[in-house]
Amino acid sequence: MSDRAYLSTRKGLFELDRIDGRWQVGASHLLGEPVSLTLADGRDGTLYAALNLGHFGVKLHRRDAGSQEWREIAAPAYPPKPDGSVDTVDWTNRLIWSLEAGGADQPGVLWAGTLPGGLFRSGDRGDSWELVRSLWDVPQRAEWFGGGYDVPGIHSICVDPRDSDRVLVAVSCGGVWQSGDGGASWTISATGMRADYMPPELNENEAVQDPHRVVRCAGSPDVLWCQHHNGMWRSSNGGRQWDEIKAAPSSFGFAVAAHPTDPLTAWFVPAEADQRRIPVGAALAVSRTTDGGASFTQLRSGLPQQHCYDLVYRHGLAVDADGRTLLMGSTTGGVWISADAGEHWDTLSTTMPPVYAVCFAP
Repeated sequence: MSDRAYLSTRKGLFELDRIDGRWQVGASHLLGEPVSLTLADGRDGTLYAALNLGHFGVKLHRRDAGSQEWREIAAPAYPPKPDGSVDTVDWTNRLIWSLEAGGADQPGVLWAGTLPGGLFRSGDRGDSWELVRSLWDVPQRAEWFGGGYDVPGIHSICVDPRDSDRVLVAVSCGGVWQSGDGGASWTISATGMRADYMPPELNENEAVQDPHRVVRCAGSPDVLWCQHHNGMWRSSNGGRQWDEIKAAPSSFGFAVAAHPTDPLTAWFVPAEADQRRIPVGAALAVSRTTDGGASFTQLRSGLPQQHCYDLVYRHGLAVDADGRTLLMGSTTGGVWISADAGEHWDTLSTTMPPVYAVCFAP
């Protein structure tokens, strides 16, 4: 069980500490800065914080294990667009939307997903980055488009713990893509998903799917879970085929967390689709399945059940390595933690800045 977790928020990075069995808000870092995402690298204890400074651009900071000093490092940057390119997308990094460590056998390797849909790789702990041109140059990228943003974005990166060269990414809106050779080549992998926002004849087009979040069961890596714009899906064969699952009161939402060892257990956060984007009935709940999506239990104890308008973003729900401790943060500054797989929730704060992402320290 972890004793520390992190909240990436509109006004800084905040630590949560477990002291004598109770969680509490601890130290703050980069206070006042919009921290869009944090990666706690379990391989060497390094902490990475991505910042979105608007007019001043996207920044990336690193804090080494045992140090209290943050150092700005290189942020992923697109090369100049070739002269005469017909690509209508602006080749400028607008947001680091996902940040993941490479495999245990790849010290220093990091992956970053960005808006407008580019994947980047670093081999030196973020000191330099290279655009993964093999994915950027796939012909289907011409079909990608923005979902919540006006350009596509890569928000999910899943590295297979059995083979570090097997990498899966999810794009809004561009489907799911897989590489088996460390990013040298890519195959689209969204069979079974459905895009109801497209004309009927195009709703099964894999290149226009809008997965909101994809996560992998670390203990059974062929099992993946997806919260999609048009529902929820599960794959039991590494993403080659996706099977739709449904939950009441809603199959719409953004966040999903996979149990680290049990391939049948996952958690989702339902919301009202599509324009309202609030908890169903203004009452916050977490949907949990323990049978692979055949059925779901609504978990509400300790969560606000009246006049609640908190939305949980894609990276706003996390499960610890113990498979029982859950952390959730909302757009309205609510932070909740559960020690019993979501059965009961304790409120840590209702006054934090808007929470973009949460994670546990490995």
